[in-house]
Amino acid sequence: MKLYIVATPIGNLEDITLRALKTLKEVDYILCEDTRHSLKLLNHYQIQKPLISYHQHSKLNKIDYIIKLLQENKKLALISDAGTPGISDPGNELIQKILEKLPEVEVIAIPGPSVITALASISGINTNRFLFLGFLPIKKHRKQFLEKIVLSDLPVIFYESPYKLLKTLKEIEKLMPEAKVVVAKELTKMFEKVYRGDIKEVIKEIENDGVKGEYAVLIEK
Repeated sequence: MKLYIVATPIGNLEDITLRALKTLKEVDYILCEDTRHSLKLLNHYQIQKPLISYHQHSKLNKIDYIIKLLQENKKLALISDAGTPGISDPGNELIQKILEKLPEVEVIAIPGPSVITALASISGINTNRFLFLGFLPIKKHRKQFLEKIVLSDLPVIFYESPYKLLKTLKEIEKLMPEAKVVVAKELTKMFEKVYRGDIKEVIKEIENDGVKGEYAVLIEK
């Protein structure tokens, strides 16, 4: 029984490993968040495999079906909409449930792109160690997450939606007016842009540009 956790591009379709392509061509089924989104990648590389959607709203019978396929010795690959599955996406819960039911299953990492490592690599900040917080909560526990950022002795990386980006940065500015920040917009995509500097300056620059796309943020005291 084998479940392959396959990293896929975070934007540019060329950012995929040869091993990932080989794996996707060899498995029996591919588990994905959004079949329409995943088909763009698979069609680009002429990979034709049955797709099974699995996302945060999937019901228990979908997990049971996936477990049944593994028990039948079907080889499965899990991909997310972008990047490495299991990090801030529903894949981590699926892997956990599979291992609870089938502890003997072989879960195999096919590593590759990740927004976290991409941002850390270009930040120009010492990221030998850092704290990753995923997506900040919209309401519940938001205050506690902001406190974690303020109290952290390490650089902090998190994801933020375009609807909350400026609000979040301004909240952090009030608590950490001297903070340095790196904000990455649409990494590896056509409109990629990286903002660096004092948090006040970065906020002004983003306000001038307008907020569109997907963002990852690194905060340093």
